[in-house]
Amino acid sequence: MAGGGPPVLLLHGFPQTHYCWHRVAPALTGEHTVVVCDLKGYGESCSAPGGPLGEGYGNRDRAAELVELMARLGFERFAVVGHDRGGRVAYRMALDHPAAVARLAVLNIVPTVEQFERMAAGVAVEFWPWFFLSQPPPFAERVVAASAELVVRHTLDAFAGAPLSPEATEAYVAAFTPEAITGICADFRAAFHLDRTLDAEDRAAGRRIGCPVLVHWGAQEEAMSDGPLRVWRRWADDVAGGPLPSGHFLAEEAPGELLASLRPFLAA
Repeated sequence: MAGGGPPVLLLHGFPQTHYCWHRVAPALTGEHTVVVCDLKGYGESCSAPGGPLGEGYGNRDRAAELVELMARLGFERFAVVGHDRGGRVAYRMALDHPAAVARLAVLNIVPTVEQFERMAAGVAVEFWPWFFLSQPPPFAERVVAASAELVVRHTLDAFAGAPLSPEATEAYVAAFTPEAITGICADFRAAFHLDRTLDAEDRAAGRRIGCPVLVHWGAQEEAMSDGPLRVWRRWADDVAGGPLPSGHFLAEEAPGELLASLRPFLAA
């Protein structure tokens, strides 16, 4: 936690840690109190293993835990910016805890149920973690642990528009410990078995996100090229944003452009 002013919580994605914000968080501390953390199960936020379907690692559970965390820090209401897996926790937070979330920014995602529904043959291979990491334990954990560094480097190379810094890559490789792999697999199991159903129920009930929503994605990310704004406008009342010149890892590949959008959005 650093800085001063209105609070903003930054949440990372797979296969990263809170380190992904190293080019964004310091620049926000002049106007905001910035809180960064590793998602439950990632990096240094290891916890007890999840249930066979990922129980304990669903977005609803993690969102509630983070709302409690922010309250303990003295922030009953705050903005949240989430990339990839962190974006999924962030929008669940906005749905389940509207009094706590003042503004929501989601990077490189559409809601989980919509993501599963769009995984036709053209993108299913690209989104291999969704299906492989959700395999029943301990199969996924043992296979990933046997080639942990390869998994991290392959994922970063496959989804980045340009190579990330060696320092960042090494940080993510080092954080891919056996304990973290257990939590990461639980995250993906929960997405398949739990989060997808919650989203479908919310969509059927017409539940919507009431706070302003900012949506960005990498212009080089082909799987996100078919209208994320259109999707999010089915879920929220006030949606803005667009593509940025980047691959999947916006905060590291296009920090200047992301900050240029985040600053006025968070200050509004």
